[in-house]
Amino acid sequence: MIVIKSGDEEVGRNDPYPCGSGKKYKKCCGKSE
Repeated sequence: MIVIKSGDEEVGRNDPYPCGSGKKYKKCCGKSE
């Protein structure tokens, strides 16, 4: 599982990504991984 740390938050592949798109990480910024 990929976990991204953003400040104090950890974002998993299926969590909403904090980039503002509202998409899950794996469908947004993590689609190349």
